[in-house]
Amino acid sequence: MVFTILSKDTITKARTGILKTRFGDVETPFFMPVATKASVKYISSDDLEKIGIKAIISNSYILSLKPGEKIIQNLGGIGKFMSFKGAIFTDSGGFQMYSPKLYIKSNYEGVFFRNPFSGEKVFMTPEKSMEIQQAIGSDVAMCLDSMPLYENSKEEIEEAVKKTTLWAKRCKKHHDKLQKNKKKKQLLFGITQGGVYKELRKKSTEEISKINFDGYAIGGLALGEPKEEEYEMIKIVKSLIPENKPIYLMGAGDPTELMEAIALGCDIFDSRFPTKNARHGTLFTWQGKLSLTNSKYKSDDSKIDSKCDCFVCKNYSRAYLHNLLWHNEGAGLRLVSYHNLFFLNELMKKTRNSIKEGKFYELLEKIRQIYR
Repeated sequence: MVFTILSKDTITKARTGILKTRFGDVETPFFMPVATKASVKYISSDDLEKIGIKAIISNSYILSLKPGEKIIQNLGGIGKFMSFKGAIFTDSGGFQMYSPKLYIKSNYEGVFFRNPFSGEKVFMTPEKSMEIQQAIGSDVAMCLDSMPLYENSKEEIEEAVKKTTLWAKRCKKHHDKLQKNKKKKQLLFGITQGGVYKELRKKSTEEISKINFDGYAIGGLALGEPKEEEYEMIKIVKSLIPENKPIYLMGAGDPTELMEAIALGCDIFDSRFPTKNARHGTLFTWQGKLSLTNSKYKSDDSKIDSKCDCFVCKNYSRAYLHNLLWHNEGAGLRLVSYHNLFFLNELMKKTRNSIKEGKFYELLEKIRQIYR
């Protein structure tokens, strides 16, 4: 079994489990920092280890362009390449369809991207994506999917669902071929699309769930749609995915959003949100969000969060960090990013413990109040 459920909450659908990867076991629910280019911005692999991060996600499309998947493969795989001692997921490049600077067009065969480094046109097929992710050596690969924008028409989103299903079948077939005779196998997750249209999300989930993937991801959400619509889509996916499969909500990184999704039965998360917000001065605390760039903090000698045990809160004042951010100093960007990742990792720890102890709903209500 790839995924084993350990405990369940009695009030919500929250649960803890173990995801078994070829690197090792990772306890769910967990949050993954985004390491697009084999690095979390301003955060080293050593920082990730000290924080206690057990899994990250990188972008196989970007890495295939620079430095190239063959270089990473020849250097021992992405884990050794970036000296990260944890499980590594790789995205296929589907998210780049969200970027008008990178995405050109797609058809049933694959996607045309623009190389951000050279400007050249790149054609990505499901089979090529599987080969790249295999060469990079990630522990969990993601299918190539067609990710529509929130503002796309229903017809455009329906077309994206068709492509996603077609590509998922091709990904699974080629991935099985690549994994044949390998002792330690790379996991493969399918991705559901459908925007916030109930019938399309249901259709996509039913089609993808018929393919026996190791796990299932919810794509195309956490992109600015109303939270009520996001949570409704999660409910639809959760009702159709087998209970013994892990569910990965892609792109979610706000504390409240994470907790609500866990309450609905999601197990895995990733987002640029915590580090991007930190770089712009918005920090997570156990009292709520703190806007550190506010001028009232320029002479504040207190810590970011008196209830936080990270080395940033133990050693630096709000005034000092405010000053670093004001001057856009790299050291400051690292420190605030470290704090936000530490906070979310601690939140996941508290969440897992609360589910085991039958106290998840209490923690959920606490986060709702703090981040109201």
